[in-house]
Amino acid sequence: MTRRALIAACALALVVAAGPADARTGDVTGHRQSRAATAGPIPGAVRSVSAGHGHSCALLRDGAVKCWGHNDYGQLGLGDDENRGDQPGEMGADLPTVELGTGRTATAVSAGADHTCALLDDGTVRCWGRGERLGLGLGHTQDRGDDPGEMGDALAPVDLGTGRTATRISAGVNHTCALLDDATVKCWGDNGHGRLGLGDTATRGDQPGEMGDALPAVDLGTGRTATAVFAGGAHSCARLDDGSVKCWGSGEFGMLGLGDVGNRGDSPGEMGDQIPALDLGTGRTVTAIGHACALLDDATVKCWGDNSAGQLGQGDEVRRGDDPGEMGDHLPTVDLGTGRTVTAISDDGYGHPCALLDDGTLRCWGPNWRGRLGLGDTDDRGDEPGEMGDQLAPVDLGDGLRAVEVDSGTEHECARLDDATVKCW
Repeated sequence: MTRRALIAACALALVVAAGPADARTGDVTGHRQSRAATAGPIPGAVRSVSAGHGHSCALLRDGAVKCWGHNDYGQLGLGDDENRGDQPGEMGADLPTVELGTGRTATAVSAGADHTCALLDDGTVRCWGRGERLGLGLGHTQDRGDDPGEMGDALAPVDLGTGRTATRISAGVNHTCALLDDATVKCWGDNGHGRLGLGDTATRGDQPGEMGDALPAVDLGTGRTATAVFAGGAHSCARLDDGSVKCWGSGEFGMLGLGDVGNRGDSPGEMGDQIPALDLGTGRTVTAIGHACALLDDATVKCWGDNSAGQLGQGDEVRRGDDPGEMGDHLPTVDLGTGRTVTAISDDGYGHPCALLDDGTLRCWGPNWRGRLGLGDTDDRGDEPGEMGDQLAPVDLGDGLRAVEVDSGTEHECARLDDATVKCW
């Protein structure tokens, strides 16, 4: 099978391009965060795309949301548990939009593992899909979106606190984080390893009385506020107002980049001023953060943590960030080709990084099961010398097509192209 056939447009019938799409700016964090888009409505064209575990969602220019793929828990928001996109006649005009409520439109959408969250035009957040131990934040564990009458006005917004609204939303594998209008961060859902950043491991949002004013904001340090947030597999990260990044949750494989494998945020006294910012090199600040990769202010990328399949892009399988002296200036940048710079990164929380380059091409590396790197084979990239840089082929998106956004799910990738269509592989 050719690479072009491999990435045949999974959603070409989803939209009819109505004009060039607006490119994501470099300060968008990782694959999981979604922020309010600012472009005016152009009915039918795709504004952004989000890839989850087994499903994907697209935000259209008119503020509508369409989701396809696995639907075991109602994560597509269509009032049933039937998959979409695996049979003829299920996409395009036959794929319903998600009912968001009377008069409401979405400004961002984020697909998690088995749930989906949308940021609406009034600053509220609505989440649907799997309720058990996940990030719906509705004070119970019932699924939403898998039965008729559960969406639209019947779906309660997430209570973020008195007078509070959200500006960005990020759905992780088992939890969700929101950046609020006062530049604080709140996270809810499964709290294994302290991924909610609250100094314990108690789940939040699955019982009454745990959300709203009862849900504390994450302590990011004295005088610090957040500008972006990322919810990953077993940890979370926030980019702060000074351009630094702090991460908390599971430290397995060194994924927090703190020179050890200890968790942060699962015990009292570990957050705030006690949690160090990531050291990514002298004078460097971060413009985007993913699972364990950062886009720096000089348009380069650094990755740390697990490297069992070359996901750090260093031509070996050596972990970085789990021992002292491996971060900062000691951590090499990822070689993505002669003269190339990076405009955006995406990382799914399980080590499948993709970089959007300045020429509109995509290059992906790391584990390549089921061909998710889009290279027409299943060979890992980045785990052996000579596989990165100019030797790493770009994903073939089609003649004359450039990517303007990429998002990584746990089992697939999706890209929004410059003709306002979406391709997934």
